[in-house]
Amino acid sequence: MIRVFIADDQEMVRTGFRMILDATDGIEVVGEADNGRDAVTKAKHLRPDVCLFDIRMPELDGLAATALVAGPDVDEPLKVVIITTFDLDEYVYGALQGGAIGFLLKNAGPDLLIAAIRAAAEGNSLISPEITKRLLEHVVLPDAASEVDPNPLTDRETEVVGAVARGLSNAEVAEELYVSVSTVKAHVASSMTKLGARNRVELVIWAYEQQLAG
Repeated sequence: MIRVFIADDQEMVRTGFRMILDATDGIEVVGEADNGRDAVTKAKHLRPDVCLFDIRMPELDGLAATALVAGPDVDEPLKVVIITTFDLDEYVYGALQGGAIGFLLKNAGPDLLIAAIRAAAEGNSLISPEITKRLLEHVVLPDAASEVDPNPLTDRETEVVGAVARGLSNAEVAEELYVSVSTVKAHVASSMTKLGARNRVELVIWAYEQQLAG
């Protein structure tokens, strides 16, 4: 059972997400909060498998809340999926730095919501190419130009990362490149290590910066 915690200052959003998730086999909502401060307190107490945090919340915004429960300095960090809208995309890189594992549009349909929750529970990120392209129009990326070798990946790793950046799952990448799923996972893990990426979101952003997702 995947235990989910929802934090959003809009009651209708929380109610909608709860209805969808509670009606899904293998997922249950274990708590809610309408502000960032309560979100942090309750999430630390409940220890859910996945947290859904809105970016804009009273008392403590989603970025600060994410850093407090999932940041690099947090012992036993939680998995946070940021709930975002296109007009708030400029905040997303800050969420990445704070430890968020993925992103979900507020108007996402039930299938995408469920898929994002399950991916996060497994330590992965579900990233829509539409979302990623839009994010990169607003996000200021780290200074990759200062790197001696901006692409330290092998040719096969580059192919895999480019496919992931196009929104393909591990199984779809494996089918496209005629390799096993375990091989794809190994290439993804190796690429993340070489690039210092903490999750697939950062991997995809790097791929777009390198123009590998065309």
